[in-house]
Amino acid sequence: MRDGNDFQDAFEQPIFTAELTPHRSLGRSGFLALMLFLSIVSFIAGIAFLRMGAWPVFGFFGLDVLLIYWAFRVNYAHARASEHLVLTPHELRLRRISHRGDVMEWTFNPHWVRLDQEEHEEFGIQRLYLRSRGHSVAVGRFLGPDEKASFAKALRLALQDARRGAVYNPLN
Repeated sequence: MRDGNDFQDAFEQPIFTAELTPHRSLGRSGFLALMLFLSIVSFIAGIAFLRMGAWPVFGFFGLDVLLIYWAFRVNYAHARASEHLVLTPHELRLRRISHRGDVMEWTFNPHWVRLDQEEHEEFGIQRLYLRSRGHSVAVGRFLGPDEKASFAKALRLALQDARRGAVYNPLN
């Protein structure tokens, strides 16, 4: 026998979920290998300048390695940002977590929300927005143009399903 809570739970099952995170092409071991390579090249070049009598240049070769290290660390810190979308028949929830851990949440009615995009003729989709009743929220800011197009297509199809009244049925 099923009670009303089972129906409510089935009715609120997600139609669409997405977790968007910035892409990182260089992992930890790649980062260490790159920094080791840069350190060795900078040290050898610095020694060459030191032997020519241009001793102040040696310090600048160490400085460039430190600046590159700092830039990568800042980039990796920003990679902790994420966006979570959950679409149920009754709501679309967007939860954005910044690289600092700050959390912002928006809730939209899937019957009223629109997914708009700004498109550049040469570069493709530049920005995606969720718009509803005068509110506009950018989504997928750190995705590339192709990823934005794929995400927009999937979200539009899911919103169409929600508007048609698609309900998750655990018995099927």
